[in-house]
Amino acid sequence: MKKEKDWFKDRGYPHFSDKTPLALKRKIISYVSNPIKVSHHSFFPLIQKELKQRRYKESKFNENLKRSHKKEVNGKLVSNTKIREILYATHIDAHLYSYYAQKIIAPKYEEHLKKNLVLSNSITAYRQIKIENQLKYKNNIHFAKDVFDEIKRRQNCVALVLDIENFFPTLNHKLLKLAWAKIIGHNSLPKDHYNIFKSTTRFSYVKLNDLRTKNGHFDEKKLSKYKKTGKNTFFEKFQDLLDSNIIIHKNQKVNSKKEIIGIPQGLPISALLANIYMLKFDEAVVDNLVLKNDIFYRRYSDDIVLVCKINQIELIEKFIIDEIEKIDLKISLEKTEKTLFKINNNRLESFKLLTSGTLKNNIPLNYLGFEFYGYQTLIRSKNLANFYRQMKQTIKRKHKRVESIKEIKLLDTAPIFKRKIYRLYSFKGIKGRKLPKKITLFRGGKTVTKEVKKKFRGNYIKYAYEASSYLEAPEIKRQVRNHWKILQNTIQKYDFSNSNKSTPE
Repeated sequence: MKKEKDWFKDRGYPHFSDKTPLALKRKIISYVSNPIKVSHHSFFPLIQKELKQRRYKESKFNENLKRSHKKEVNGKLVSNTKIREILYATHIDAHLYSYYAQKIIAPKYEEHLKKNLVLSNSITAYRQIKIENQLKYKNNIHFAKDVFDEIKRRQNCVALVLDIENFFPTLNHKLLKLAWAKIIGHNSLPKDHYNIFKSTTRFSYVKLNDLRTKNGHFDEKKLSKYKKTGKNTFFEKFQDLLDSNIIIHKNQKVNSKKEIIGIPQGLPISALLANIYMLKFDEAVVDNLVLKNDIFYRRYSDDIVLVCKINQIELIEKFIIDEIEKIDLKISLEKTEKTLFKINNNRLESFKLLTSGTLKNNIPLNYLGFEFYGYQTLIRSKNLANFYRQMKQTIKRKHKRVESIKEIKLLDTAPIFKRKIYRLYSFKGIKGRKLPKKITLFRGGKTVTKEVKKKFRGNYIKYAYEASSYLEAPEIKRQVRNHWKILQNTIQKYDFSNSNKSTPE
């Protein structure tokens, strides 16, 4: 049976305070479980990094629709690249967030959802929901199947997909505070909860790129020096950050009323707080649309999907927009998708419902990384392209490393070590296993090498095979059937001494 997620995690990244390994777990538990200590805890600044996602999407150019990596805004071409800001906490702060999320707040939230099974089934993201055999927890494959099965059951219906605009950065602090207090059974937040609330709303942060102080790179000599004293930090003391020229930013996002809004995306508690914030909206949708109008509803974070009759679209759109405004959020109208499903030529087919009222044939419903056409289900082409891009970029990096070794050691040829590449990007890595790993610790100025076992859970090909099986979609396996050939062709593009071999070492 799959174990419940442990709130304590030995995080490996450097920050402004030292790591807290497993050996310190007892001390950490004693600290984070003490409400008095938590109420007086001083939180460190977060570190902000940007995740960039290339997007090739349909955009308007001179009133004409074209697919491109760019879009036209106010007569200027700008990139379609989606930039997501992730903020992460120091080790001790992350433990505190994680403990309160999993041990104190989440049980209260789940207890509330258990009172209404329809409501509980409607909220899928950031929760541990067991599958029927109680051995594993549901993932995106299971959540997608629920929606696709409902469409197959109804046959003639519309899937309405809506997206909340700038979800985490626009949460209203007053509404969050009220929802948080209500879920834990208080009129106002206790001192320990209030201190955590302040840290997630009035947070400060340092940009990761500002810590690259050596020509756009980290000062590796300085980091190594700290490691030799047993510290995995960017500064020896926090005061050194305050004395440096690095800017410590504060959350300054405001709404139309000039009120500070938003919480950081990336903290162990952020996802739970977002679900709590949306609870009033979820209850309204279930009470007024699901139970009264027989509409199917699922919300995965800020992605909302409803399955209904075609004559219910206007009712739903008005209700969702009105209810979302009540919690000070906004629906992204440009991302709203309407997919009509109906029996055509004795099979269920999908049609995009355009704003003009016309239909565009064979345009799938995109949901949680899958494309559902009614008669078949595929992995989203963008996700598959990302997998192959990562594969090729990894081999390219390996080639650069091999070329560097050849230059240093004056070699004519050198091999690429294929085992890890095969494990990450081929059918040879679909089996989970424990792999040997050596970690180097610095204790008292001396290096200590320790052998550990690291769990490998499988790769993207394994995920594709599982999706193919559970969704009863053999076409997904056909999508990835050429992955081995693509992998071998990519390896053979470079000058490796063993690039013609087709079996792992």
